[in-house]
Amino acid sequence: MRSRLARLRTQERGDVPGWVMITLMTAGIVAGLTALAGPALTSMLNQALTSVGG
Repeated sequence: MRSRLARLRTQERGDVPGWVMITLMTAGIVAGLTALAGPALTSMLNQALTSVGG
């Protein structure tokens, strides 16, 4: 029984490199979109705040 538990414990380690790659790719996509759409979003936000403020 103990050997089975020890074997299961070592076999189920997860896919850490896959999760790291997904996280880095997501961060890259967010950074890219921010670089491309950042000025337009800032302009839209400023216009919205100006129109609400008077």
